[in-house]
Amino acid sequence: MPGPATGAALRDAGVELVQLDAFGANGPYRARNRLTVPDVTGEPLAELSIVPPLFVHRALAALRSADPLPPGERAAALERAGRLFASGTVGGLDPDTYRELVSRCSGLPIPVVSAATGIVADAAAQAAGTVLQARPRAAVGDWSDPATRTGAAVWTRRGNVFAVHAAGNHPGVHALWLEALALGYRVVVRPSRREPFTPHRLVAALREAGFGADHIALTPTDHTVADTVVAGADLALVYGGDDVVRKYAGHSTVLPQGPGRAKILVTGGDWRAHLDTIVDSVADEGGTACVNATAVLVEGGPDEAAAVADALAERLAAIPSLPPQHPEAVLPVQPLAAARAIEGYLLRSAGSATAHLGGDGVVDDLRDGSAVLRPAVFRLDRAAAPQTGVELGFPCVWVAPWNRGDGIAPLRDSLVVTAITDDERLLEQLVDEPTISNVHVGDHPTYWMRPGLPHDRYLAEFLMRTKTVIRD
Repeated sequence: MPGPATGAALRDAGVELVQLDAFGANGPYRARNRLTVPDVTGEPLAELSIVPPLFVHRALAALRSADPLPPGERAAALERAGRLFASGTVGGLDPDTYRELVSRCSGLPIPVVSAATGIVADAAAQAAGTVLQARPRAAVGDWSDPATRTGAAVWTRRGNVFAVHAAGNHPGVHALWLEALALGYRVVVRPSRREPFTPHRLVAALREAGFGADHIALTPTDHTVADTVVAGADLALVYGGDDVVRKYAGHSTVLPQGPGRAKILVTGGDWRAHLDTIVDSVADEGGTACVNATAVLVEGGPDEAAAVADALAERLAAIPSLPPQHPEAVLPVQPLAAARAIEGYLLRSAGSATAHLGGDGVVDDLRDGSAVLRPAVFRLDRAAAPQTGVELGFPCVWVAPWNRGDGIAPLRDSLVVTAITDDERLLEQLVDEPTISNVHVGDHPTYWMRPGLPHDRYLAEFLMRTKTVIRD
């Protein structure tokens, strides 16, 4: 069977693909080197311009030499950009076409893409206010504030140019870096080649809304040029797996965003009353987000853990397998070969774990070159089993018994812990634990978020610093 046609072959055949140009110092740029972006069935959807190092250097130089817009203009431009992103025609794509393309290329259910579109738009509208939540109460935002006449802390940027190595697993990741623009940074985004439509649309909307070519840039590159983007910026936000976290560990100018490994702990009481919250934490967003629950720890012995695993498996098994662009789709879809590789990794990682769902595999072939990744539920014999750290981009959960002797050790290194417990001493330990970023107490799913509250600490904590200013 022949493979999918290349972009060049399709151009020769007169087939029109969406052109995703780079955005540099001189406006949109269509490179000679273009990468074909396929959907999950292998059908080409777009061509992404891949830029050389010289283009990156020129874009960074333009960003570095520019002055930020005044704060009020930045806030207004961000709000306009959010409206354009959600409901305007940007780069020739109306909102419905944009959402369908993202769903088809990423395999995310289209309801998830639609919800993420609203999240990004809201983040843009609220970014100017959100960043102020992180400012120290004793600090002022400008050196000319009257408080500096007698001496005051002034909140200032740590640099001027901010780079983003974007993730392609979910459009919602692009809500975060908008805060850097709100703070006056000039921003360069290296989009994921897996899903470049969202960053392309967002950067185009920002430029149309009032941020100039010397304020926001989009520089798609191959892997050999990727580090050039980070090296040329003052600060950078980099998404990736454990390898990325290890690579940038100790780099004070790089904020790595790795796996979330969110967990749920249930102690005492009747877990059945909280089953909806547990199921939603696992399956919301198709299980693709860093805030989806990876592990559920249940106080009691193996029988209690088995009962929870059975209940989860029954609920998750009822989710239908549908193509990602179907309006009722819930589960993510991948190219068949990629889905098989993920399935193989899961089954190898499971080892001696007891399968309650997915033990025979999680791939549901849609017979079009793509496959649904169906939910998996595995039971472990102890809370400290290493599998609780295995995070995959679909509803996959490890259930294990937990007892007081385990303490909080199995819950460390978690982006979120939902603790369904009335043990205040245990809650105090969870909140005090440095490797746990967020604690939700009671019936609050792991994916709960609200603008103005930190996700993995405030981004502004990384972007800003205080300095003392006193003036006559």
